[in-house]
Amino acid sequence: MSSEWLYTIAFFAWLVGAAAFVLGLHRMNSPATARNGNLLSAGGMAVAVGATLVYLATRPGGLSGVAWAIITVGFLIGGGAGLWLARTVQMTAMPQLVSLFNAVGGGAAALVAIDDYLRISGTAEATVDTTIFVVLGAVIGCVTFSGSLVASGKLQGLISGKPIAVPGGRLVTIGLAAVTLVGLVVLVLEAASTIHLGGGLSALVLGLMVAAGLAFGVTMVLPIGGADMPVVISLLNSFTGTAAAMAGFVIANPVLIIAGALVGASGGILTKLMADAMNRSIVNIIAGGFGGGEDTVPAAAGTGGSVRSVNADDVAIELAYAANVIIVPGYGLAVAQAQHAARELAELLEERGVDVKYAIHPVAGRMPGHMNVLLAEANVPYPQLREMDEINPEFARCDVALVIGANDVTNPAARRPGSPVSGMPILDVDQAGSIVVIKRSMGRGYAGIDNELYANPKTGMLFADAKDGLGQLIAAVKAL
Repeated sequence: MSSEWLYTIAFFAWLVGAAAFVLGLHRMNSPATARNGNLLSAGGMAVAVGATLVYLATRPGGLSGVAWAIITVGFLIGGGAGLWLARTVQMTAMPQLVSLFNAVGGGAAALVAIDDYLRISGTAEATVDTTIFVVLGAVIGCVTFSGSLVASGKLQGLISGKPIAVPGGRLVTIGLAAVTLVGLVVLVLEAASTIHLGGGLSALVLGLMVAAGLAFGVTMVLPIGGADMPVVISLLNSFTGTAAAMAGFVIANPVLIIAGALVGASGGILTKLMADAMNRSIVNIIAGGFGGGEDTVPAAAGTGGSVRSVNADDVAIELAYAANVIIVPGYGLAVAQAQHAARELAELLEERGVDVKYAIHPVAGRMPGHMNVLLAEANVPYPQLREMDEINPEFARCDVALVIGANDVTNPAARRPGSPVSGMPILDVDQAGSIVVIKRSMGRGYAGIDNELYANPKTGMLFADAKDGLGQLIAAVKAL
């Protein structure tokens, strides 16, 4: 079979893989079809990788023994690590894993771009458009790689979740961006034959840009606080897709272009939606977040009223004899892995004729969709999961709102100007007939301010870890 036919077959296989990506992404629009969409996308990737391997092995010249060894080791390490992580990682650690995957994707795209530039530098292939794609792919990939590692470290607790000031602040970041921009202009001018640097000097300029990109990723993410991590993850995911698309243009691979464009576009759209949900601009978030981590301030002192503590027996009576209960899960539920306990309590209440729903804020958890995934893992029925805009009108008709580990997203201070969370869309928990908050302590959330909900006369505080508190409620409801 001729090399032209082999390439044609491989090209069609790539298109099949790309089509699977598009259809898989479309099916991820609904929780009911998201699992199949994920499998469809994974199948598309398997087709694309398999077609590439067959094409490389059967084209004239084939693959050397060293190449086969490298590919085999890569498959074993990458596939083995992926399988191990998929089986062992906790759902609460999924944001960290996504950040690591972002780093791997960005780093891979950067390596492809760097290798291709070194190959074409000084040849007729080094046209202006190819040089732009190569350099942008390398820089964006490097920014994504280092930034995603820092984000993962913040989420894992290896790096403080509080904003960390970089010496020199924005001047350093501006300087790194200037180095990257000047380097891009120099390499493009060389590709246009306006100036002549030579292979060694061109590689040095690219090396400086790569170093600036890696440093920029660190200086960009370090000053961002934990409250903004969901937006940062989405933004870095968009960067990963963009870098992959650039690499696809460089090596003329349509499946990489399409997959990268899909990830870049969807990540960009999600970033905008998440920023809107926090009523903050993306530029404001990148310039530096507000606040640190959960319980970074030991006590709440400015709620403007007294806090009422309740016990599990009293709360169980409220819940069991209510007509409507809305459960508001937050990151405290995720940390305690209390999603199964929340579902068990909801089922007990439903057996007593209580109508139970879950109110999901767009930034609940530590990444987009994190809370939905946690509750789906616990087999919470999809119809009970209600997004913020849908559930907010129902709080006024709700007998009891049960808040489990959510903090800033329920703070009424967001409706009043002058607060760090002013204007942020929140769940209207304070409109419920009665409010119960399960929380370990009176510590503040990521915004670093007191939650005025806790001093509301309708609010009762059940001080406990989310899993322990729900366990107490389950036992008390069963005893009624």
